[in-house]
Amino acid sequence: MKKIVLIGDSIRMGYDKYVKEALQGAAEVYYPSENCRYTLHILRFVHEWKAKGEWGDDVDLVHWNVGAWDCLELFGDEPLTPIDCYARLVARIDKRLRMLFPKAKFVFATCTTVLEDKMSADFKRHNAVLDAYNQAAIAALKDTDTIFNDLYSVVKDLPESYHSDPVHYYTDAATELIGGKVLSVICKELDIAAAEVNIENFEPERYSKQNIGF
Repeated sequence: MKKIVLIGDSIRMGYDKYVKEALQGAAEVYYPSENCRYTLHILRFVHEWKAKGEWGDDVDLVHWNVGAWDCLELFGDEPLTPIDCYARLVARIDKRLRMLFPKAKFVFATCTTVLEDKMSADFKRHNAVLDAYNQAAIAALKDTDTIFNDLYSVVKDLPESYHSDPVHYYTDAATELIGGKVLSVICKELDIAAAEVNIENFEPERYSKQNIGF
């Protein structure tokens, strides 16, 4: 049976269990019980998540994303992580993941869009900034064998009804769409098949609001 690790922020928290259920019998799917937040947080804690979750050294694929927290603009200030620093940290995370999971393939997913006009002026993300950080991450990883999953393009033209709030996509339609895109990339790379998930009966992980964050 294949082994898959999902690492990422609260967007990942919206599809992780969906992916896990769809791959029952085909793969073991692991992910942290917390929001992986920004680049430095992943760099600091990913080895602890691996140890705590007993993911092992034989993971076949790691699907990861980071950037939404790095792009966050508080009180009209610049993004929390400058873009050049973000790019360097993405490259360092890639190196760390390859050390921790020596047998794995690696998929990097781009950050998803937000509803800019619905966000507070003191707690803001801009889609143009998110896109720029996505491109910086892709450039930082271009000389590796990383596979890219462009979730930004998947969601950028979706109607507001796909959102559960200005940042997240915790709706049935979005879960199926985003989870389905993640599954399609994973299944292609590992040559496995996903089962259908009955979205009407599906229950996502019960993360607390504090755990999810923004």
